[in-house]
Amino acid sequence: MSKAILIALVLGIGAGVVMPESVSGFLDTASSYMLLILLFSVGIDMGVNREVFGQIRRMGLRILVIPLGVILGSLAGGAVCAMILRMDIKEGLAITSGLGWYSLSGILMTEAGNPIGGTISFLSNVFREVLTFLLVPVLAGRNVYTAIAPAGATAMDTTLPLLSKYTDSKTAILAFVSGVICTLAMPVLVPLFC
Repeated sequence: MSKAILIALVLGIGAGVVMPESVSGFLDTASSYMLLILLFSVGIDMGVNREVFGQIRRMGLRILVIPLGVILGSLAGGAVCAMILRMDIKEGLAITSGLGWYSLSGILMTEAGNPIGGTISFLSNVFREVLTFLLVPVLAGRNVYTAIAPAGATAMDTTLPLLSKYTDSKTAILAFVSGVICTLAMPVLVPLFC
């Protein structure tokens, strides 16, 4: 499946290069509706497995382990990358605090007076989402919980259908919860480090 995703991405880029810009608005609308249909399907799959909600409820606060691990791991990665690239540690932390939410993290950094950091944040979070599409099928075969980590904030929307396909209903719900928490944390973390 990873090959199919990569091929679709490359073909999409090729089509985007030759396609007139007027088609762009239609594609934005169409992709939004397709995402809603996928999320609806995932919701049905979760709803059918009622015992999963009981398992999640019994987890209690342990449900926070995955999103906190995702956030702390992302911050640690940002700090290490900043040291390797000889950047300011706070800037590295701000960039990785995007947690995959590229459309907002870059804007927040740019508005905080760091347009270069905003561009890097945008690109690194786009790459994170693309890599998530390629890594989930591989990671889910080894440990379903590790498949959640690269998704970050996107685990609640764009990558949730993929996580649902390659894991199980319980993991999909955990991924959704993780995505929601990462999404709530991102607008706090990025300005904190800017």
